[in-house]
Amino acid sequence: MRLPWFPLLLLSAGIFVAVTSEFLPIGLLPQLTDELGITEPQVGMLVTVFAAAVVVATAPLTHLTRPVPRKTLLLVLLGVFAIANLLVALAPVYGVLIVARIIGGAAHGVFWAVVTPYAARLVTPDRLSSAVAIATSGGTVASIAGLPLGTLLGEAVGWRVSFAIITVLVVVIALLIVAVLPPVEHRVADSDAAPPQRFAALRDPTVAPVLLLCTTVVLVTLGHATFYTYIAAWVIEVAAFAPAAVAAVLLVFGAAGAVGIVVVGVLGDRYPRALLPIMLAGVIAAVAALGVASGSPPAVIALLVAWSAFLGGVPVIFQARLLQLASPALRDIGAAWITVAFNIGIGGGALLGGAVLEVWSLGALPVVASALLGAGLLLVLVALGRPPELIEGDHDGDDAVDDPRDRERGQAG
Repeated sequence: MRLPWFPLLLLSAGIFVAVTSEFLPIGLLPQLTDELGITEPQVGMLVTVFAAAVVVATAPLTHLTRPVPRKTLLLVLLGVFAIANLLVALAPVYGVLIVARIIGGAAHGVFWAVVTPYAARLVTPDRLSSAVAIATSGGTVASIAGLPLGTLLGEAVGWRVSFAIITVLVVVIALLIVAVLPPVEHRVADSDAAPPQRFAALRDPTVAPVLLLCTTVVLVTLGHATFYTYIAAWVIEVAAFAPAAVAAVLLVFGAAGAVGIVVVGVLGDRYPRALLPIMLAGVIAAVAALGVASGSPPAVIALLVAWSAFLGGVPVIFQARLLQLASPALRDIGAAWITVAFNIGIGGGALLGGAVLEVWSLGALPVVASALLGAGLLLVLVALGRPPELIEGDHDGDDAVDDPRDRERGQAG
């Protein structure tokens, strides 16, 4: 089957604007603190409340919206997201920013929970990993281009303009979805299950590895976000870069993330067992080294590049593995779980990083971040010996994606 490139890229564009909006306060931290008279931890709180809204709202809203056609739901979510970003752009005080970020976070969480299963339903099982990689690549592009360009724009004409442009982009994407995106049927798996079976979902054998995967996601994302949320402040105050250089540093960091995507695309099927721990070990080494190399600008740039390059493909591995591990009936709720897991890490990292600033200093961020990432790596290594399907799946090196429906049919036979 040929990949439906334009629909997948359209889903990717939706993720691009969502992720750009989620992390834009990171790049605009100096502008926000100057104009609103708030502290760096308060800017970090804008990331935390966004992620907290995702954590609290995603699972119940995903459940409540299960009867809604997926295309219709995407459009509604984009409409809410546009309103939330417009409120941010017009916010007169910090409190309005908080409320707007909560609204945007709630829409963002359900959007992520819908997009990856939507991409999976546009292709046959053997193209699932490719489809998910394309659809979720918008997150990487947001780091490569969205966050740095939004930061540059904020430096040039103000942070409000950056959020206003995101609002316009969301509306454009919604119009393209109306015109181009094919509808999908998402209720097939549910139709075969009687209501009592739905309440017994936790007895599904695919739940345990999915929950282990989500726990790993929390630890890895927590470690990354603890440092990255305050990267602009760290670059200026610890590494002694000029404030005007922040956007360029973020651009270099984001561009390096594309390397990880390429590595996963080329090597993911050939080395499914080894790739994730190697990439995480590279992230840990780079983050830890930043704690001792902050006095050398070339070393800082090189280590930021290494951090991003090793990290870039990790979310793709996580998303693809979730869709491969979960049974068809659990795919939507599994996508909600992993969205919650990512945002527990993002919001918790922003909150923890702010606490580190209050108790210690910016210089302590690499130490705390590398410790949390190390815990994530340890869990991955334990998982290699316990449920090997967490990393490797059931196909033992087969390039084809393992479809849980095939396992069910084999067991039935």
